[in-house]
Amino acid sequence: MNKINYQIRLDKILKELEKTREVPRLLLHSCCAPCSSYVLEYLSRYFQITVFYYDPNIAPEEEYRQRLEEQRRLIREMPFEHPVTFQEGKYEPERFYEAVRGLEDLPEGRERCHVCYRLRLNEAAAVAKEGAYDYFTTTLSISPLKDAQKLGEIGEQAGQEWGVAYLPSDFKKRGGYSRSVELSAQYHLYRQDHCGCIFSRRG
Repeated sequence: MNKINYQIRLDKILKELEKTREVPRLLLHSCCAPCSSYVLEYLSRYFQITVFYYDPNIAPEEEYRQRLEEQRRLIREMPFEHPVTFQEGKYEPERFYEAVRGLEDLPEGRERCHVCYRLRLNEAAAVAKEGAYDYFTTTLSISPLKDAQKLGEIGEQAGQEWGVAYLPSDFKKRGGYSRSVELSAQYHLYRQDHCGCIFSRRG
């Protein structure tokens, strides 16, 4: 199957927005402040963004809270061209464990991770629909360890199911990941060494 270049798809949308000067509303699912840093810098020129922090996979709860507070702090301290607001989803780790039951022993990057993507993107799509957002997307594709093709596929499916447009993205492209590392250093962000779930701690 041919890979889809999600960055080119995003380029087309952004060029159209530049022509029309519209500023749509975007619900941006975020996994953590470091991953969101570049994405916010990049997309806040084109969108009014609400950062949606929904990560029931993160454990223990202390880790979840630390990442949550860093996300809030980044939004407070970082300058944006258009407004950026914040919304916390429910912390419901039991929902994550139920979703990945039977997949616990799979290596990172396989079906367990895809189920986790689906869980978070479906929740983001539902919130975007309820809030009448123009688009939703996720910061997850900025990680070199995340499958942008699978994220795009799941995001588009969720968008179709909920009736809200998924903003195509592969944020690691064009130096996005490197820029996120620079911004993390600039804002002294806590950078975790694993995805967040107890299984990712195993390597």
